[in-house]
Amino acid sequence: GFIFQVTSFQGVAVRSLSTSSPHDHPEHGRLVYKGNLAKAVLGVKFFSYSTSIFNLFMMPYIMLKSGIGVESLLVQAAFYGLIGIFTFVTPITLHILTKGYVIRLYYKDEVDTYTAITYNAILAEKTTVFHQKDVKIPDITKMFTTFYAKTKSMLVNPTLFPNPQDYNHLMGYDKSSFFKLEDLEE
Repeated sequence: GFIFQVTSFQGVAVRSLSTSSPHDHPEHGRLVYKGNLAKAVLGVKFFSYSTSIFNLFMMPYIMLKSGIGVESLLVQAAFYGLIGIFTFVTPITLHILTKGYVIRLYYKDEVDTYTAITYNAILAEKTTVFHQKDVKIPDITKMFTTFYAKTKSMLVNPTLFPNPQDYNHLMGYDKSSFFKLEDLEE
């Protein structure tokens, strides 16, 4: 008879065949932007949240061992204020500053819609779908805002768009009549 030898596929990367680009998403469209600080933003927020939770669990132990409950009211207020700043204010501030940071941005040509992926308050990915006509550029340059999608502020780095035309279309610069070649020739 015949003897067949079967080799194991453990540890071997298996690729699937697909007709779409690896940067395409079936629901959101073509990937036009990927933020390079996504892992850093997630890491900083996770660290901040975890230290806040640690502070909340350690507070009773610290109060019992330090005897802070028998000190003066002023010392108690200063202690609770300091712990409160690190426990609550820091994570809230970090969330406010980073909530508009775009991790990935997809574009669907057929319907002219964008899907921005950001992190929400519980570190889950949040999608925001908007049309190019919903994009508003702030009159004054803002520190953590590149554009508004409807009313939500979004932060992207223009240099991270692999195709500059995608950024120009997002911002509406391709529809602008500021620098037409015909105007420059006159």
